[in-house]
Amino acid sequence: MLETISFAQRQRLAYIDFCLLFKGAIYRQDLINRFEVGLSAGSRDFSLYKELAPHNLIYDAREKRYFQTEKFEPLFEHDAKRTLVKLANDISDGFDAIGDIEFPVESASSLNVPDIYIVAKIVQAIVNNKSVSVIYTSLSSGSNARELVPHSIVDNGQRWHVRAYDRKSKSFRDFVLSRMSKVTVKTSPHPHEEVSHDTAWQHKISLEIIPHPKNIKHPTAIELDYGMQNGVLSIDVRRAMAGYLLRRWNVDCTKHASLRTGEYQLWLKNHEVLANIDNLAIAPGYIAEQTTYG
Repeated sequence: MLETISFAQRQRLAYIDFCLLFKGAIYRQDLINRFEVGLSAGSRDFSLYKELAPHNLIYDAREKRYFQTEKFEPLFEHDAKRTLVKLANDISDGFDAIGDIEFPVESASSLNVPDIYIVAKIVQAIVNNKSVSVIYTSLSSGSNARELVPHSIVDNGQRWHVRAYDRKSKSFRDFVLSRMSKVTVKTSPHPHEEVSHDTAWQHKISLEIIPHPKNIKHPTAIELDYGMQNGVLSIDVRRAMAGYLLRRWNVDCTKHASLRTGEYQLWLKNHEVLANIDNLAIAPGYIAEQTTYG
């Protein structure tokens, strides 16, 4: 039946489907505002969606919005990788569900793509300020039940991870999204578990990155690659993300630029800025006492 519906209406149905999957609910006004349609057209879209997927949504007259049901099954196919990219760039319209144009652009291979239903539950928890119960498989302790309060999903250059308060360790940590299973959205968090108390996330540091002084004979080439000004690239980054950026770019973080192999074309000039930052065991050449990678 979807094939007989106009492209514009399929877009609107995909948006309803997207919001129910990733937010858990949608107001009729959300659809009207997004697509600038009239009230009657919006009502027809919800009626058609309910006809196509009668067990996917239920209307709450008190809150005046539609909620996802326990029997929800997406009406459209939502690709996990493309959806994460769109969420990261605030393009949460669900258009990818109905087939975007394929452009001849390739990216480097990434690790395992997360399960779309796991992504949806985590996004629901973040959007609605809820905690989650998950089964998480870590390198140190294997598979165990964890209670987390997620606040952000991050692409660290190799894989997607979730920044969350971990009730087991009583600290904010990073959890690889593809290592999660059986996610259940739970109750609202306590104040100390919310993002405002994640100091490593809230606070930023300034990194001064320059061409490697010992490995690069013609630093101007590197300066052009990275758009450096006066030979320096200054980047403000969250403390919680510093290690990932430095590893992704192969930035030599040793005090005396002592990493001499060819992949190290950059050096962190202000090495001292990394003092007292967790999760720097992954920064090339920097020896950290501990890591908070789950």
